[in-house]
Amino acid sequence: MKPAMKADILKGLKKPPLGPVLTASKILLASYILLAIAAPAIAPQNPYDPLQIYGWEASSPPGTMGGGGFRYLLGTDGLGRDIVSTILYGLRISLMVSVTSAAIAALIGLTAGVSAAYFGKWVDAAIMRLVDLQLSLPTILIALIAIVTLGPGIDRIILALIIAQWATYARIARSVALSETNKSYIDAARLMRLPTARIIFRHLLPNSIAPAVTLIPIEVGHAVALEATLSFLGLGVPIDKPSLGSAVANGFQYLLTGQYWISLFPGLALFGLIASINLVGEDVRRSLDPRNHPA
Repeated sequence: MKPAMKADILKGLKKPPLGPVLTASKILLASYILLAIAAPAIAPQNPYDPLQIYGWEASSPPGTMGGGGFRYLLGTDGLGRDIVSTILYGLRISLMVSVTSAAIAALIGLTAGVSAAYFGKWVDAAIMRLVDLQLSLPTILIALIAIVTLGPGIDRIILALIIAQWATYARIARSVALSETNKSYIDAARLMRLPTARIIFRHLLPNSIAPAVTLIPIEVGHAVALEATLSFLGLGVPIDKPSLGSAVANGFQYLLTGQYWISLFPGLALFGLIASINLVGEDVRRSLDPRNHPA
């Protein structure tokens, strides 16, 4: 096939550019990150401090002037916490949990996948059967089983998300590492009797992670959604450390009473966060896909 024809075919397989939507997503995601970092400085109220929460102002509608000397722009929740402050602090929890769990899951999954490809035999069989078993179950089910077993807490929900996500990285890393183990530089390293750990982490792993790296931003979005789901079900972060999922759950019982703002505004913030992460992650994946850069 001629190079020009091949380029035309690959161009036809490309997805249409996201354009303004992608630009808006990048701006929105950057805004979320900056707001999360600056939350203690810009939030009108510290939702972790009971001395700053006035119970008699619970479920106040948007625009109500509060006893703390500031206006509740988005109202308060059922505990009297300012919803703007809850969203800002909830962003910190959601982003910290999701980024940490996705990074550690990627490290564990990549190491497991590359090790399975390098050692082969029973090591490969044991790791990949575990991966197959985990990927045959819904991710939310695995996270639910893990968090019920481990108990509540931020550290435990991070561990539960790691357990739910590592297998995806392992399968991708193994598929790439299988082809890398047959290349001459790995044979040369073995002939030089280099330590196994050095061959895996210094030579094989760096050449096998490219496809998995493109998966990390998307998995961060999945982790945000998983954490929000677990928190909505009451199995996530403790109630004194609000996340976006628990903020939505706090207003669920008030939906039929007309107090829509308690769940609506945190829900919109959660939707915007997940959507912006997924769109930016998809852009990263396409930009690193060699099929989108024909020679």
